[in-house]
Amino acid sequence: MQPNQTLARVLAGYRDGSLSLDQAVEEIEGFRIGKVGDLARLDLGRSVRCGMPEAVLAEGKTATGLASIMQAHATAIGRSLATRVSPEQEAVVRAAVDGTDLTLTYRPEGGILILSDGTEPVRTGGRVAVITAGTADIRVAEEARLIAEEMGCEVMTAYDVGAAGIHRLFPALQEVMEAHVFIVAAGREGTLPAVVAGLVDRPVIGVPVSTGYGYMGAGQAALGSMLQSCSVLSVVNIDAGFTAGAFAARIANLAAGNREER
Repeated sequence: MQPNQTLARVLAGYRDGSLSLDQAVEEIEGFRIGKVGDLARLDLGRSVRCGMPEAVLAEGKTATGLASIMQAHATAIGRSLATRVSPEQEAVVRAAVDGTDLTLTYRPEGGILILSDGTEPVRTGGRVAVITAGTADIRVAEEARLIAEEMGCEVMTAYDVGAAGIHRLFPALQEVMEAHVFIVAAGREGTLPAVVAGLVDRPVIGVPVSTGYGYMGAGQAALGSMLQSCSVLSVVNIDAGFTAGAFAARIANLAAGNREER
């Protein structure tokens, strides 16, 4: 089993003297919890335990609540990431951190907001390809891309290559064949992940997207199609870009680590 990359980095830092014993112990505390008043309990040790960041789901939260959670989280561990962030929420968070040492990065195309004290993701060597059937699928694909990047991966993209114009797929695939794993997002009838899985020798993760017309047009048909595929692929829930990106990054990071060992 590959060691957790964050834990390996901490132990290496202690060994070479760049981290004191107390600093190493603090970072290794994988079950460390931080409270934000009575509002939230922050999982500050998730990256140590699981090799993936704690992400704050902005949906359903007030903008001021989101700002309090993210600011506390970033202050505690150096970096905080939120998903499904609206422009209105982003504006409130930006105002809340104005004048602090935290910098804000907003990616509206994927609904991702990042606060950082200068801490950056550690590059792992993992490579992820993100492919979409159409341009309407890009919002979900971008969420997946940004999460995989946050977990240290290099991400290559090929957008708008759906099965309705299948000739678009083949040159696009050639550009991303160095990936360890493929994420394929598709709405409507959700054909593309099964097609890609029948053409590549790497893991494929299908992401059904809530686009389409009428009956079962909110991603249900795409989900059903992917689950019934005769190609071998894994399938996440409708619009679950975060899950796809995190799962793909885990696979890619493991693949990159195994290659380094050999």
